Amino acid sequence: MAIGGLLTTTNEVAGRVSMHAVRRDLLAAQARAVGLPLIDVPLPFPCSNDDYEQRMARAVARATAEGFTHVAFGDLFLEDVRQCRETRLGGSGLEPLFPLWHQPTDRLARTMIAAGLCARLTCVDPTRLDRSFAGAQYDGDLLTRLPEGVDPCGERGEFHTFAYAGPMFPAAINVELGEVVERDGFVFADLSPRQAAPTS
Repeated sequence: MAIGGLLTTTNEVAGRVSMHAVRRDLLAAQARAVGLPLIDVPLPFPCSNDDYEQRMARAVARATAEGFTHVAFGDLFLEDVRQCRETRLGGSGLEPLFPLWHQPTDRLARTMIAAGLCARLTCVDPTRLDRSFAGAQYDGDLLTRLPEGVDPCGERGEFHTFAYAGPMFPAAINVELGEVVERDGFVFADLSPRQAAPTS
């Protein structure tokens, strides 16, 4: 089964990925790096549940009209999230896939890092993880510093990341860390494309 595109939602006001707060141009850079089209579902802010459902339904209808038959999610163990996705896609023509389901997250995290994944934490929930982790590299050192009860893959929303290098990318996406801010109860680290050094 071939992968045909990358699907995500973005905050249409901020121009960033919902919750992760990653700039849309970095998201587009990821899609270009893996050679796949980006299927962006822009959401208003604030976004009601009705708005979300309507916009996602239109995206699903477009996908099936274009010949898509499945959609894969990175969910790991949250049963309510999986059930919600399965219910929403029921009868839509898109079958949900969960290729990472119930993989031990400590082992998965270390396997990804050992394979060359490079990422930074872009969003931290300060009620679960200290705000100082915002912007940190997602690496073996970070895993050893995570407090007990924090999932090493951030599956319960403790943190969100942006991957900028790894075996899925033919070349790294150059990023630089900017301002760290607290907003709406979360701590966000801004990443932006690294500007090329001027040539003399």
